Amino acid sequence: MCGYRHYRFDSVEEIALAIYLLSMAKNFRDQIVAERTARNPAFPRLVEEAAWRRKVARKLVALREKQHLTQTMVAATMRTSASVVSKLEAGGDVKVSTLQRYCAAIGMSVPFQDPRPSRR
Repeated sequence: MCGYRHYRFDSVEEIALAIYLLSMAKNFRDQIVAERTARNPAFPRLVEEAAWRRKVARKLVALREKQHLTQTMVAATMRTSASVVSKLEAGGDVKVSTLQRYCAAIGMSVPFQDPRPSRR
């Protein structure tokens, strides 16, 4: 019930249960983050980075779908497997070169430049 954006509740009890379950999930998540942060002070930054990757991934999926490309088509252009494309689109931690190849396959470029000084 919590996974649906437009769920139709049939009673006040169902609404109360949904609110209770959502608060439990948030409290559990906060508890896990606190425990992991105690062991690894960098953990909150890692959580933020993962959230950023998922946000970027959603934008990339939208761009791919706008061009009517499937994951299989993109994977073929990249000369990789569809599972690599799926991992990237799920916000997985992938190499910059994989991101570059994905962007090229959907007709885009990576929105940042190499920070290394040029050799001239």
